[in-house]
Amino acid sequence: MKQSIFLSVVIVVTAIVAILIYQFILGNPANFRNGEVRTVPDNLLGTVYTGGIVVPFLITLTLMDLTLVFERIFSLRKANGKRSLPTFLKTVQGHLMSNKIDEAIKECDAQRGSAANIIRSGLERYKQVLAEKKLDPEKRMQETQRAIEEATSLETPLLERNLIALSTIASIATMAGLLGTTVGMIRAFTALAKAGAPDAIQLSIGISEALINTALGLLAAIIGIIAYNFFVTKIDNFTYMIDEASYNVVQILNTRSND
Repeated sequence: MKQSIFLSVVIVVTAIVAILIYQFILGNPANFRNGEVRTVPDNLLGTVYTGGIVVPFLITLTLMDLTLVFERIFSLRKANGKRSLPTFLKTVQGHLMSNKIDEAIKECDAQRGSAANIIRSGLERYKQVLAEKKLDPEKRMQETQRAIEEATSLETPLLERNLIALSTIASIATMAGLLGTTVGMIRAFTALAKAGAPDAIQLSIGISEALINTALGLLAAIIGIIAYNFFVTKIDNFTYMIDEASYNVVQILNTRSND
């Protein structure tokens, strides 16, 4: 629910900002030789404005890309916790080797983040089953492992949030850029098809529209693809470290339980 609300807000806000950029920055009469008519660009901003009605949509996609990139960077830093993850894991394992479970839990509380939450869930469950004398060591470890797996299943979607959106934006941007290119070429050929001398202004506007939409579509798609692949790799490495740490915690607890 929160995810859908966040994306809805991002779409609305970026769309409004994109329209304002298109109308008042790119469409500023100072960017055109013929002022308010806005058909003959005098600089790059005016040229981008002549890209047509698809340009605000492509700007929206680009702004969404950038917004989601910053959101993922912030979220992954938060998931990593307050300290270096290897340092935190080494400290927790040291406490467990000394059979200081409460100290290990305090370390998780101080660290926070996804890895800390997962390990904390396993340690708390281990303390609960440890008090149940009727359970044998194997059952205790099974319960601990199950708690860790449940916590992992809750944390993983938070790490992967908005990745599908980035991938979707990359695909849509390519198609939208192609649409704008097609519309621009239609306008250019329409200008050429007129009887007598071709309309040079309409011809140039059509070609500009085609090229600008191609460029903006590719820009949004490139940002989306690079960001998606970067975050997928980073999350894969992060989850691998969590899995390895969880496995080590279970093995240490199992060793202590059998002593």
